[in-house]
Amino acid sequence: MANFGYARVSTDGQSLDNQLAELEAAGCMRVFREKVSGAKAERVQVAKAVAALGEGDVLFVTRLDRLARSARDLLNILDAIAKRKADFKSLADSWADTTTSHGRLMLTVLGGLAEFERDLIRARTGNGRARAVANGVRMRRKPKLTVYQQEEALARRDAGESEVAIARSFNVGQSTISRLAASRQTPSVEAPIAAEQDAGNLAFPPVSSSR
Repeated sequence: MANFGYARVSTDGQSLDNQLAELEAAGCMRVFREKVSGAKAERVQVAKAVAALGEGDVLFVTRLDRLARSARDLLNILDAIAKRKADFKSLADSWADTTTSHGRLMLTVLGGLAEFERDLIRARTGNGRARAVANGVRMRRKPKLTVYQQEEALARRDAGESEVAIARSFNVGQSTISRLAASRQTPSVEAPIAAEQDAGNLAFPPVSSSR
């Protein structure tokens, strides 16, 4: 069993000293530290700290906001720690302690609340989409290519460049380029049909008979 710590500040101008002192006092033999905004999803030292954990080890933080950006982020990290058969403890948040049955219960409740929140968000999103459709709004995916990119892709295809090469340069699938080309090549049949119908309904002026 070993105790590890994780410390974070948001900017280079802030100091890690207070966190390091608290974690060392808690018996952490190694502290992973970084200076990065908590808003960033990718925090390298968090991943390294979790990867260093073995069975029975404990990861300490001074406060929960030093580790996680949200309840969902916290639960994801705790799940990764649990998969390594390790535990987690926040020094300032006594309830966030998986080494105790009370702490595990509280975190289980937190997980249920986070799942409930996700269900509410999905329900509100679905209701909003349904109302938009009922009001005549057409729901469609955002095009993968801008109008300018579409024109460039078609011009390059017309010049003989392969669809695979074009798709790779725009980081899209070949099918995207194929559909784009097909949509531009599909002839419009509505106009000729309408023209024929109009021709059949032409009204000619009466021809006067000469006497």
